[in-house]
Amino acid sequence: MNWTDFSSVGYPTLFLGVLIGSIVPIVPTGAVVGAAAAVAMTGHLSLPMVLLLAVTGAMVGDLVTFVIARLGSEAAVRRLARGQAPERLVSARQRFARQGWQLVVVGRLLPAGRIPVLLAAGAVAYPWRRLVPATAVACVLWTVAYALLGVLSGGLFDSPLVATLLAAALVLLVTVVINVVAKRRGERAKVGDER
Repeated sequence: MNWTDFSSVGYPTLFLGVLIGSIVPIVPTGAVVGAAAAVAMTGHLSLPMVLLLAVTGAMVGDLVTFVIARLGSEAAVRRLARGQAPERLVSARQRFARQGWQLVVVGRLLPAGRIPVLLAAGAVAYPWRRLVPATAVACVLWTVAYALLGVLSGGLFDSPLVATLLAAALVLLVTVVINVVAKRRGERAKVGDER
């Protein structure tokens, strides 16, 4: 392996980073995709290959997370339902039956939304024939969104390092803004419910 060649290091790092981060949220996967897209804009990686590897890593990671929840579904159901009324589980099953694909897509796009949605989908035995297409759409949309941030930063700078740092900063900024907006909406909804 040539350690000075971006493609010999970049592609495996991208795929493994997104895959591992999609299973265990310890890797900021959006920043990984944005950084790889930024490097692609400097000519050191292929943007179509970056998109393909990011979508594949995200999809495999999401499906593994679902399988883990599905295999341990009774334990997952008990854990998710602990302290909840039995009607809530019935409501979750009905909601997935009506809007499962939407929940999977939105869960992938919202920071910290993917894992709870996939765990709930596994716990309520959401069917594979619906999960796989929804996951594919969600992973494509997610990849394109974060890659666009990288393309923007990579198009501004010729240096892969500067482009990568800017892409990571943009991804983190967008994540913070989305979290703040979601938190404020939750607070408003809570105040509305109390009235």
